[in-house]
Amino acid sequence: MFDMLEELAAIHRNVAVNGSSGTVSVTVSRSYTAEADDVWDALTNPERIPRWFYPISGDLKAGGTFQLEGNAGGDILECARPVHLQVTFGGPESIVDLRLAEDGGRTTLELTHSVPVAMAGSGAGALFVGPGWDGALLGLSIHLRGELIGDPQQAANSPEVVEFNRGSIAGWKEAIESSGTASAEEIAGAHQAALAQYTVLPS
Repeated sequence: MFDMLEELAAIHRNVAVNGSSGTVSVTVSRSYTAEADDVWDALTNPERIPRWFYPISGDLKAGGTFQLEGNAGGDILECARPVHLQVTFGGPESIVDLRLAEDGGRTTLELTHSVPVAMAGSGAGALFVGPGWDGALLGLSIHLRGELIGDPQQAANSPEVVEFNRGSIAGWKEAIESSGTASAEEIAGAHQAALAQYTVLPS
């Protein structure tokens, strides 16, 4: 279905703590061989989103709200096609900011998820959300290539994706260590929690 090493290497990961705003930010970015309009449509069209992510409902426009079935909902703060989408995600202090930039038939997607330090604890909190966003970017990659995923939630529990998640967790652990935003003890605890969350197949 996908080249695991290629997909893992395509994702760039960054963790930062902003002392002035008191937030922890997790940023993922990667490029797709697709025009920005197509990527934007895949990200915002309620008929396409369930093909690679979750079923979605709501008033999908700036000032509206959304709800992902079985996952988070929130408010749509900014919606400027095809370059900028900003929403709350699961709570008013949890902000997801998504930007697209097209260059020569390729589009770079950059997603930053910011939460208060009090919520994340430290940069180690990236291990609780980062692998999930990696999985979303993987699903989007497969969808943009025109391949059928079937039920994305069933696919997320496949052995192939679970193995991808292991690589993703390792990548986020390295990004946190490089950022200097968490202690070794905090990273170790979050690492074990991420393995339990993302790599244990349902019985």
